[in-house]
Amino acid sequence: MTDEIPIRQAGRGRRKAGRLPLLALAILWAAEAVHAQDAPLPDEPITPVPLDIITDPARVSLGQRLFSDTRLSGGNDRSCSSCHMITRGGADGLRLSTGPQNRIPPTNTPTILNVSLSALLNWDGRNRSVKTQLRDVVTNPHIMDGDWPTVLSRLQADRALVTEFRGSYPDGITQANVIDALAEYERSLVTPNAPFDRYLRGEADALTPQAKAGYELFKFYGCVSCHQGVNVGGNMLQAFGIFGSPAAAEGGPDTPGAAKDTGIFPSEPVFRVPSLRNVAETAPYFHNGSVQTLPEAIDIMANYQLGRSITPDDIAQIEAFLTSLTGEYQGIPLGDYQR
Repeated sequence: MTDEIPIRQAGRGRRKAGRLPLLALAILWAAEAVHAQDAPLPDEPITPVPLDIITDPARVSLGQRLFSDTRLSGGNDRSCSSCHMITRGGADGLRLSTGPQNRIPPTNTPTILNVSLSALLNWDGRNRSVKTQLRDVVTNPHIMDGDWPTVLSRLQADRALVTEFRGSYPDGITQANVIDALAEYERSLVTPNAPFDRYLRGEADALTPQAKAGYELFKFYGCVSCHQGVNVGGNMLQAFGIFGSPAAAEGGPDTPGAAKDTGIFPSEPVFRVPSLRNVAETAPYFHNGSVQTLPEAIDIMANYQLGRSITPDDIAQIEAFLTSLTGEYQGIPLGDYQR
């Protein structure tokens, strides 16, 4: 079985003022927008996070240990959990993290939660599976700055870890097995049972009237053209700045973290459309962490992606919908974790 998942890319070419990207889809969803009902509509563009993810408990346990193991880094001083914290919505709450030897990564740390439900990873979408991302992150000079031979040598010197590995992997500690264990742990990092998921499953009162109205606006304005599927994003590339260039995209296609040679838009940076799951818990926002609040992010996206100036009331309703995407981790609402 492969970890690769087919991806979708946004339409090519700059849209003229007054036309939205993926206009036909936006019109279809707008035409179907209705007042909130007691039961969710069929054929919604967003699907619930699965309540049960099948994983191997022993490998998840191994992966969890490795996720917090500094021996995976070149300086033996940082781990995956240094930047990906459950108490910070699976990220670190910083605009830009501090990397090895005080290097600053070019992009904001994305959440690790629900990572296995996305078809694309990284801001530039270069990885299409958790395993390829894990392979590369260990050697990335801005993140772990390690090398696999050194990492494996360190781990293989740990007799207890060697014994535990052989319980799940007959050939013991290898690069492939370390990656597999980490990937199994990351697959377990799902946050089901968000109010919106319960609403989609038929619990009409799981959403407030404001959140229901916000969801209809989310569809009506065309936000759902790019933010759809189980992860409410994470499955396509799109230009940032359809109607003018926001401050965060002033570098055009050379903006740090932007995908290269996509053929989507020649003059604007292209990024992976981020997942909006748990977005109320993952500030700051955008690829460079330049926006601190959801209302500001919603306003910028409306102006520069949709060519619309929307009212404060509409912004508040969309924010209420986005807040309803906050799920539970191991049965505890994510927002209840201590910060």
